[in-house]
Amino acid sequence: MSRRHVQFPCEGRMLSGTLDSGAASGSTGLLIVSGGNEIRCGSWGGQARLAARLAEQGVPVFRFDRRGVGDSEGENTGFRTSAPDIAAAVAAFRAAAPHLRRIVGFGNCDAASALALHNGQCGFDALVLANPWTIEDSNGEVHAPAALRQRYLERLMNPAAVLRLLTGKVDLRRLWRGLRASSTAPAVSALAQEMMDKLAPFSGPVTILLATGDRVAQVFVSQWQKTDPRIAEHPGSSHSFSDPEGQEWLFDRLQESTAIRH
Repeated sequence: MSRRHVQFPCEGRMLSGTLDSGAASGSTGLLIVSGGNEIRCGSWGGQARLAARLAEQGVPVFRFDRRGVGDSEGENTGFRTSAPDIAAAVAAFRAAAPHLRRIVGFGNCDAASALALHNGQCGFDALVLANPWTIEDSNGEVHAPAALRQRYLERLMNPAAVLRLLTGKVDLRRLWRGLRASSTAPAVSALAQEMMDKLAPFSGPVTILLATGDRVAQVFVSQWQKTDPRIAEHPGSSHSFSDPEGQEWLFDRLQESTAIRH
């Protein structure tokens, strides 16, 4: 496996990317879009390790820092305005690996949302969206009923919290309001609706990966059509699939998505 650093332009700024490839690289590559303000190596180097593993299996992988993040120049204006960055990364990937016939886009959290929103401008052949961000609340509060129920369940399993309840140190009116909210179906957010609309005309395969233990994923499920056949769930994993079983499950799903016509 080889790892090569690549610089490429985006609207007058230079961005930094990394290409991982193997001795027998296939014709389908994976482009990883980082979520939040995370640099291209990923949390605790998770994306770098994932890229290396896939490259060893013959899947070229390209990672990059969008403008204003990590080693890239410019101003970071968030995932909603990242279409030029992603499109530039796709072009750089194709230039660095000209044998590629297909590129699969993969992102977690708001990177998944960015791929859903901007797919029409970026030239992907397939998408893998993990725990997509659909929360419109400006402070990032997670209000989905499933997330609230999980929060109250965790508290009730905590002996200290139960003791506070039994000794009258818990505001019962606030608790009742929270329980009522956990049983109320939320309205679909504008962001979730926009993602649905932008994904509708996409002609390639789309896979939606959800960690059932993740509150962002729980919010997504509450906003999305639950019978969507594109959804695959892994029970109990965290937001970044950081547990060993979650890592293997994610790796297997990405192998499946990039296995078509190597």
